Amino acid sequence: MKKLFFVFLAFGVAAFASEGESMIQAYSVVAAGVGLGLAALGGAIGMGNAAAATIAGTARNPGLGGKLMTTMFIAIAMIEAQVIYTLVIALIALYANPFLG
Repeated sequence: MKKLFFVFLAFGVAAFASEGESMIQAYSVVAAGVGLGLAALGGAIGMGNAAAATIAGTARNPGLGGKLMTTMFIAIAMIEAQVIYTLVIALIALYANPFLG
């Protein structure tokens, strides 16, 4: 774990080594990476909870398995949409940065 921390620290030092406009770009890269990481983590937790609840519901009442599976797929699509929205915002911050003036 310490090695991974030092690798990220080294990337941070390299990203923030310059000044001015490239500094804004460096912050944008870090923010996009952190934002995508948090969104992916939240999406994975949400999908895991949805799948676990569907499996538990199907185990309790196998007759409702089809309806529960359909509802789960809709919920997972909505959860994944949130992660995709984060990806779009991150790509905007990286390639069409509104803070560069």
